[in-house]
Amino acid sequence: MGSAFRTIIGAIMVPLFFFVALGFMFFFMSKMNINIQPMISMLIAFSPIWLPLALFYITFEMWMWSVGEKFKFENGRTTLRIRPPQEVLKSPEAMESILNQIFSPNGPDNLMQTYLDGKRPLTSSLEIVSIGGEVRFYMNVPTKKIKNALETQLYAQYPGIEVVEEPIDYTAEVVWNQKQWDMMAFHICKKTMARDDDVLPIKTYIDYKLDLQPKEELKFEPMSPLIEHLGNVKPHERIWIQILMTPHVKKSFKTGSLSKSGTWEAAAKKKIDNMLGRDKGAMEETENRPALTYGERETISAIERNVSKYGYNTAIRALYITQAGKFDGDMIGPMLRSFAQYDMIGRASVGPMWRTDFDYNFFQDFTGSRKIALKQRELELYKHRSYYDGDQKNHIDRERVMSTEEIATMYHIPGTSIVTPGLSRVENARREAPSNLPIGTYSL
Repeated sequence: MGSAFRTIIGAIMVPLFFFVALGFMFFFMSKMNINIQPMISMLIAFSPIWLPLALFYITFEMWMWSVGEKFKFENGRTTLRIRPPQEVLKSPEAMESILNQIFSPNGPDNLMQTYLDGKRPLTSSLEIVSIGGEVRFYMNVPTKKIKNALETQLYAQYPGIEVVEEPIDYTAEVVWNQKQWDMMAFHICKKTMARDDDVLPIKTYIDYKLDLQPKEELKFEPMSPLIEHLGNVKPHERIWIQILMTPHVKKSFKTGSLSKSGTWEAAAKKKIDNMLGRDKGAMEETENRPALTYGERETISAIERNVSKYGYNTAIRALYITQAGKFDGDMIGPMLRSFAQYDMIGRASVGPMWRTDFDYNFFQDFTGSRKIALKQRELELYKHRSYYDGDQKNHIDRERVMSTEEIATMYHIPGTSIVTPGLSRVENARREAPSNLPIGTYSL
């Protein structure tokens, strides 16, 4: 909602400044005894042309936001708690398959669905939380579009798993009260050398060779540092981490956008062409292209594999919450450093890009009111599973496109190699009765 509000304000300010400037111009012309009557008459005469265009420009974003919110409300939200089974013998590829199955672009069939029904891709949230040291896995998804498909896929990929719909969302426990709670929020993003290099993948489970299904004792679990740290959370502390993901699709007037943009396949081709030294205007390949190193060949292969999979516009938010007066800064470092498991030097990494704090509090937030407002805002956005950039100037924490392979590496059902006491699993595997079990009455 915050991002939509800012977009609406931005859309209004341009014509508003235009009319203010026009008013000042007329004012000064009247002071200079210049006859402005012909200009005013001309504006009125052409108002059937420019006035509808101005009103359309001003109201477009507001209208699209309102119908989009209606579409979200009609679909509803469901929070599912996931309890891992005693044995998980599958690699993160199982979670990647689930993310592929729930990829729902909700593409409109016509303009009425776009501009009246508000049909658009909906956001899902993958969440790992620790409540006083108890590690839990959650998924918050649209009820109508995704919930049933997600439950089916979870049971299919992870036999013995337990999926329970939460009647009350766990975030309801924390209601913002400065005297009761203290917190700090972080926006964690995929980082690359260039701003728009989303096509470069992070270190995924394939790089860890987990797709080869090694023995359980030989597996390297990339989520283990985070889960171990979450298990060390004290009773008065909470750590909430959410991965917000919205299907990455093309934008056009048909989908509700005044600007046109494609998906990341074009960016991947451009990146590969630059690495190969291809001349876009050349009629044929030449032999003067630079020779690629082994690392460059591996990078090109990783890019091609990455963009061949479904992509999501992804944002990661982490919250450290504690009772007032018990803030422990030492709990933050291990939480953030756990994302270093996904760093691939020279390619892409994952780390914090924004926080609810300032480098120079004395100058940037002398009274502390800005920090308090940011904390309250981030808590509410977490609860609503919404996101917008904290850095409104440079947008360094903007959403990044990530493939299902990348997301599944950061969020999957961990195997039995993780023995953190705080991570509870299903106690007994549920099994169906044998199909040939004899039934009936017998007399002795």
